[in-house]
Order: sequence, then structure tokens, then C-alpha cells
Amino acid sequence: MFESLFKLREHHTTARTEVVAGLTTFLTMAYIIFVNPQILGTTGMDQGAIFVSTCLAAAIGCFVMAFFANWPIGMAPGMGLNAFFAFTVVGALGYTWQQALGAVFVSGVIFIILTATGIRAWLIRGIPKSLRSSIVAGIGLFLAFIALQTSGIVVHNQATLVGQGDLSSHQVLFTILGFFVIVALDTLRVKGAILIGILFVSLLSMLFGYSQAPDSLISMPPSIAPTFLQLDIWGVLNFGFINVILVFVLVEVFDATGTLIGVAKRAGLMPEDRPNRLGKALFADSTAILAGSLIGTSSTTAYAESASGVQSGGRTGMTAMVVGILFLLSLFFAPIAGIVPAYATAPALLYVAGLMMRELIEIDWGDPTEAVPASLTALIMPFTYSIAEGIAFGFISYVVLKLITGKFRDLHLATILVAALFIVRFAIE
Repeated sequence: MFESLFKLREHHTTARTEVVAGLTTFLTMAYIIFVNPQILGTTGMDQGAIFVSTCLAAAIGCFVMAFFANWPIGMAPGMGLNAFFAFTVVGALGYTWQQALGAVFVSGVIFIILTATGIRAWLIRGIPKSLRSSIVAGIGLFLAFIALQTSGIVVHNQATLVGQGDLSSHQVLFTILGFFVIVALDTLRVKGAILIGILFVSLLSMLFGYSQAPDSLISMPPSIAPTFLQLDIWGVLNFGFINVILVFVLVEVFDATGTLIGVAKRAGLMPEDRPNRLGKALFADSTAILAGSLIGTSSTTAYAESASGVQSGGRTGMTAMVVGILFLLSLFFAPIAGIVPAYATAPALLYVAGLMMRELIEIDWGDPTEAVPASLTALIMPFTYSIAEGIAFGFISYVVLKLITGKFRDLHLATILVAALFIVRFAIE
């Protein structure tokens, strides 16, 4: 059955290898089960329902990737996109989480249209590499700032806006300990390093009496009713949401496409001498966004952690299928998710943020018209507490600097179009 579904022999792999690869990928990305409810829960959404929607959205995305595209790519609600959803759209802009889910749905529809028409590929070719890299790095800085606040390392200061918190508090000490555990384990190539770090801090918190142990480790999943089909699409249909939807689409385009291509190349799934299934994979991740918005979570995307499964030999959709099954089994471990404190997920956010900062090396620092817009993009995000503002400043400054320095040929129509949309948004506000 597996041979007929996934063509294992053609890809020089076996069912056992695919299962091991799927387990490896799941362990490296399972932290999202605990982190996503913490982040989206700040909007007032029911954390139990978010836990369920996270697992279901991840499973659906993985199954579509497995059976439609036959690629070994794990899918789940994306880091950065969930932060934009919670802290910018709902927290800073004041929209309801129902409206934010509606924006995710609309962005998913646009995403499918862009993919089907080939515009998505045109956008990827047209957006400067420096801005693509700086968006990833900027989201990393944004996540780091959130992690530092959540842990109490950074606190509000009346004179300087921010300041150092109480380093002797148990929240800060547990965060620091968890961070070093995660980094050390990942450096030693221990599978599931981030997940182990989260569970380690949660266990210590219980042992020291700072959190309460669950009554049981296994239970029936919580109700998904509080978030299921709660999206407010009509509330999205106003001009203010154009900015929100634009950012969702741009980040989804860069994040998912870059991950898919990067992991697929590592797996040898994109040979130049014969057709590949990139188009089907792009369609799979587009449909997963729609499913996630209906269930009740932020945008679902391809995970770079899938590279760990590819490294273990995963070459077909059977790897993704195993990941999806494991996410479904995770539904019965909701009591564990319920006792994970914020200072247990903060180290994970901080470490993921550090990994995202590696994108800065892709920027041409010798050219100010590339380096300055890239720097603005990354810096504006944490300082304005908004991913949207960072992207807007980056695109506008890029176009302006290229124009006034006479480097017109460096500008692609896609870049000009995105910058113009942001300028119109600023002008009307």
C-alpha cells in the first residue's frame, strides 16, 4: 500500500526509513503544540481549543502534503505569523481575534489564487533577497522581544520604556536554564531539543511548587467549539485590513516558499533534468492556511525543521503522513499542554529567534541601498511591536533609495507595487 501511495522504491527509501524520518521531524517541531496556545491565548482565545486546532491544522497540512504533493514536509501553524496575529493584529491594532481569523482565511484564498496563476513565483523573483532575509531576521527580533518580556527579563520602565527585570525571580531563572538546555541539546544534535527543554522547565516548575501537576497525562481532547468556524470574514472587508492581509500574504509567500524549496533541494526532490512536484507542494501549503483559519488558528506553513527528517532519510510523503498521525495522537495529551507555563516556552521562542537571525548574513552589507532598508525592516519590527510596520518601512525605503541613487534597474515591479500599497495605507490613515 505504501509503495503504491508514495513510490518508495523510486525514491530509494523504505517504510522504516520514512517512519523514523517522520518521528524525527515531529520531535523537532512538536514544540508548536505548547507555544501556539501560549501566544494566541493572549488574544482571549480559549487555550484548550487552540491546542486542538493547532494539532488538527498541523495534521491536515501534513496529510495534504503527504497524499497530494508526496513530499516529506511537516506543516503546522507558523512562528512569526502567530505573533503577528496575536500581538499586532489583535494586540496593537485592536481587531478581534475573530476578525484576525477572517484575515487569515482571506489571505489563504489570495494565496491559492497567487499560486494557481503563477503570481506567487513572480513575487518571489521580484522581491529583493535583502528584504526577504531581513523580514525573517526582523521576525526573529520580534519573537526575542516577546520572549524576553514573557520571561520577565525585560520589563516596563517609566524613564526608558524598557529595562531589566528581576534576575533572581524564578521565571527568569527557569527561562535562562531552559534556554541553555535547548541550545546545548540542539548543539549535541539531540532530536526534539526544543520540546525537551519546554518539558524540562515545566517539570522543574512543578517540582519546586510554582505550577500544579495535572490530574492525568492523557485525556480526551478539549472542545474545539470556542474557535471552530468563529472567523469573522465580513469584519475583514474594510480598508484597514488591507495592510493586515498584505503582511499575512507576504510573510506566507516568503516563509513557506523558501522553506519548501530549501528542504526539497536537500532531499533531491527538485532535479533540473525532469519535472518536480513544487507546484503541488505550493498548493498543499495554500490549502492548509484555509483549513487552519476555519478550525481556529493562525496561518499554517511549511516547517524548516522538516530538514531534520530529510537528514534522517525521508524522501516521500510518508514522512509527512507520520508527522500528521503523531499530531493527531498529541490531541490526547492536552493535560500536559495545560501545565506548561509561559516561562517554559519563552526559551524556545528565544532560541528560534536566534536561529532566524542567521538570515542577516544573506544581506549585501557593502551596498547601502540594500543594507539600510534591510536594517530598517529588522529593527522597526521589535521597536514598533509590529511586523507590518517593519515590512512597510523596508519596502518603501528600498524603493526610495534605489530611485534617488539612480539604481532604477534594481527595482522589480513587484517591489514597487508592494511599496505603493504601503504608501497608500500610510496616506489614508
